[in-house]
Amino acid sequence: MEEVKTISDLAQLGAGVAMGFGAIGAGVGIGIATKGFLESIARQPEIFGKALVFFMVGAALSEACAIYALVIALKLVGIW
Repeated sequence: MEEVKTISDLAQLGAGVAMGFGAIGAGVGIGIATKGFLESIARQPEIFGKALVFFMVGAALSEACAIYALVIALKLVGIW
């Protein structure tokens, strides 16, 4: 019976690690996207509208990494 509890504990640890790396990845990705967006607007203010669309797409793709980590964490814990 102790073995089952250990597997459950390791699954919860894995869920925490998955969420941690997922959040770090999303944060770094959005930070890099924001930096590039602001630099492009500073150099050429007239491309704000076009650059904003690309920034939003990049931010959404970066957030997808965090959502995938959440799904994996929920599966490991057994909620989903």
